[in-house]
Amino acid sequence: MKACIMCGGTGTRLRPLTFKHPKPSIPILNKPSVLHLIEHLAREGFNEIVMTLGYMGERIEEQLGNGHMFGVHINYVYEKEKLGTAGGVKNAEKYLKSEPFIVLGGDHVLNLDLREMYRFHQTNDAKVTIGLLSIDDPRDFGIADMDINSRIHRFLEKPKSGQIFSNLASTGIYICDPSIFELIPENKKYDFAKDLFPSMLAADEKINGALVQGKWTDVGSSAAYRQAQRWMLDSLPGTTIEGNFTTRNARIRGPLTIGHNVSIGSNSSLVGPIAIGENTTIGDNVLIGPYSVIGSNCTIGNDSKILSSYLFDNVSIGKASNISGAVVADETIVGDNCYLENGTVIGHKVVIGNYSTIHSGVKVWPQITINQNSSIKDTLVNSDYDTTYEGS
Repeated sequence: MKACIMCGGTGTRLRPLTFKHPKPSIPILNKPSVLHLIEHLAREGFNEIVMTLGYMGERIEEQLGNGHMFGVHINYVYEKEKLGTAGGVKNAEKYLKSEPFIVLGGDHVLNLDLREMYRFHQTNDAKVTIGLLSIDDPRDFGIADMDINSRIHRFLEKPKSGQIFSNLASTGIYICDPSIFELIPENKKYDFAKDLFPSMLAADEKINGALVQGKWTDVGSSAAYRQAQRWMLDSLPGTTIEGNFTTRNARIRGPLTIGHNVSIGSNSSLVGPIAIGENTTIGDNVLIGPYSVIGSNCTIGNDSKILSSYLFDNVSIGKASNISGAVVADETIVGDNCYLENGTVIGHKVVIGNYSTIHSGVKVWPQITINQNSSIKDTLVNSDYDTTYEGS
């Protein structure tokens, strides 16, 4: 079976994390987010994959290669200019025109039964089947009005207050017949939700909905990213230690996954679920709480606390610092006696001086130096980078 993964977005809402990583390559459990999606597709029987690439697409291709080591074959199609979701899939038509195919976003994290959704589509006569999930607040998604026979009669992207006629939200997962390509213009920006679906409904073309069960999110914001990490940590089956591991009187309670050549100091405490990358050193009297991920080549100083936080590779945390509910990108240095409060997002190559506090919800752009004894209450942007962080 065939799958098309859309990876063209710039990930502005995930900034400052997406200045170094394209959104599908943001690490979850220390490997690219999209790799988790590909592994799930492979388990579900989707082994012919096409990826539509735009922003930093070369990085994604470099990480995944031809896909053979993950049990799939991957073809890549680049967009010279932004074509929208449907336009991007149209651009990959030559790889998809022989049979029905599934369309997903490269930022999707899920455990849904995609094979069942595909079979549902095969047994019905609609050109498109949309995966729908009932959620409490669907304002950030497309919503659908579906009848008892699974036919969708109304579809509205990102409804405003007073327009929420349904809480059935589109997951952005579609099963499409190849005939769909006849409805998508070539070399033109064209979206599934904003353009194609309204056009099909206006022409009385049949669109079906399939109610899906399980966990799903698109990693479009730092809050959704933290949620996705928690889901994946919850799925850890037990404690896995790869290669050399040293510790002195540490208290360790799983589940955990620990990479090669990890060292944990005396009287430290690790309470899972936790993932730790290779070549990482954790000092004495360190507390690492549940739902934390620490990347490779990191250093955690004595007497520090890492609680429900996510550190990328090559991060250094000083002595007696407290990182709580934060995301810290690659090669950042946090000094001694610092506090990173809940919801802070720190870009790559940031230096935070000793005795500094980054307040809740603050974002710090890459390559910024924060002086010691600072109290940062507002987002800090670096004019060398794009300063926009609202959007898709």
